[in-house]
Amino acid sequence: MSVRLTYEDGTIRVDAPEGAVDSLPPLPGVEADPRTGNGRAPAHRYAAIRRALSVAGLHVEDRVLDLPALDLSTAYDLREYQREALDAWRDADDRGVLELPTGAGKTVIAIEAMVELGTPTLVVVPTIDLLEQWATELEAEFDVPIGRFGGGTQRQEAITVSTYDSAYLKAEDVGDAFGLVVFDEVHHLGGEGYRDIARLLAAPARLGLTATFERPDDAHEVVAELVGDRAYSVDVDDLAGEHLAPYDVRRIEVELTPAERERYDAKQSTFVEYVREAGITFTNGSDYQELVKRSGNDPRAREALLAKSAARDIMMNAERKIERLASILDRHREDRIIVFTAHTDLVYRLSERFLLPAITAETGAEERREILSRFRDGTYGRVVAANVLDEGVDVPDANVAVVLSGSGSEREFTQRLGRILRPKDDGGRAILYELVSAETAEERVADRRR
Repeated sequence: MSVRLTYEDGTIRVDAPEGAVDSLPPLPGVEADPRTGNGRAPAHRYAAIRRALSVAGLHVEDRVLDLPALDLSTAYDLREYQREALDAWRDADDRGVLELPTGAGKTVIAIEAMVELGTPTLVVVPTIDLLEQWATELEAEFDVPIGRFGGGTQRQEAITVSTYDSAYLKAEDVGDAFGLVVFDEVHHLGGEGYRDIARLLAAPARLGLTATFERPDDAHEVVAELVGDRAYSVDVDDLAGEHLAPYDVRRIEVELTPAERERYDAKQSTFVEYVREAGITFTNGSDYQELVKRSGNDPRAREALLAKSAARDIMMNAERKIERLASILDRHREDRIIVFTAHTDLVYRLSERFLLPAITAETGAEERREILSRFRDGTYGRVVAANVLDEGVDVPDANVAVVLSGSGSEREFTQRLGRILRPKDDGGRAILYELVSAETAEERVADRRR
């Protein structure tokens, strides 16, 4: 029996002679389609369906992918751990996630994968900045045109870079055009809508890149299903001192002022009393959602939610953090410094007080590129940012980071640390300062992200 496979609108259509689909062995994800009398599966099941048919000894007429072979080469010479990572991915049937620290050269590994497979490739990235960085790198490395989906351009080439947003809109139309898909910052693929990108693409080779694979909401399990399991992982400490800069993390606790302490304790008490009476334990994310849901019709729940937000603002924007920042900036006046905060308002306060170039979500793309360019060439020695430099931006080398406030996310912390870990010409150590308000919930937040 011969089985024909074709790609149709984000699915793999399975046809057997004279409608004999029901007589086929079980195939991954394939269900009968009563409209056409054939079998059908999400496109990401293509490789698994091919394997199952091969094991069953059936002849396959494969019309899913008809792709040209690309003759690519690269001047990169992979480091030992980069070679190990790529080999592990290849041993996993060219599927899976590579987890490496920021600055460890994940892009280099992906480029070598493109060379070795020699197949049309789609690279999916979270931001326009990353789209431009990838496109520029690929144009410099390969003597082929590079396509773009995003940033006002919709041009498809054998090698194309796309934002997640554009890929979500285009995947169904280009699902049979690529043999390899690279998901940069692959944890984004766990988002409910973005999952469809991977489902609609038939590409059998799938490479995920990230500094931190696991997500608090366990959506990394979906990523593993769509891209592959974690094929290789290396920790920051395994590379620090040789391939990345050696580093120190210094946690500095600061006291709230008497006025801040009074306000914080009052707000925190309002919150704690309500959740205790309501029996909300916050052992998982759904508990917080329960509080948000109650706040819609319960005035006390709304009061508790607002009190928690106010307490968080007090502890994260404590005045003595700013005083301590002043001493750090003075101590490291010859160093290149990035100051991270969780609040845009604080960024502008710090920018005005210390004359620091500021980057927030409100900063235009051109202005942001200008600031980072001047930071790169040494015109600016320090910048302050609210979250937007955590990922998706090529941040010039720095050797000191100051975290004034942030979430309990391990990923956020790892990204911020990675911003200062590129090896230094003088072999110097990088330093990350965490400023934490003492005797507040921020102590637990800082513990979680570490």
